[in-house]
Amino acid sequence: MTDTDPLVPVLAGLVVDVVWFLDSCEDDEVDPDSAVKMMESVSWVLTRLPQDQRDRFLTGLADLAEAETEPGRREFLEAFPFACGLVEEDSGRAEA
Repeated sequence: MTDTDPLVPVLAGLVVDVVWFLDSCEDDEVDPDSAVKMMESVSWVLTRLPQDQRDRFLTGLADLAEAETEPGRREFLEAFPFACGLVEEDSGRAEA
């Protein structure tokens, strides 16, 4: 895939949406232990991407966040790299 491959932002958005669902669903929708295991698995796979692929994924997330009009999803997109361990620190975001 190239940097301009339209598949990258689509797949990045889907990964984020699945994790967002698992993170926000009620206990009667998805077993909490199963949700945590799946989110940990997603993070594990993403942190093992080669650096060039990880950089493309992160760029795709940043582009999605910039274009997002729904505040909750934008916030989740911005926090995703830090929550999944893809970057070391949250230096690009304002402190509360």
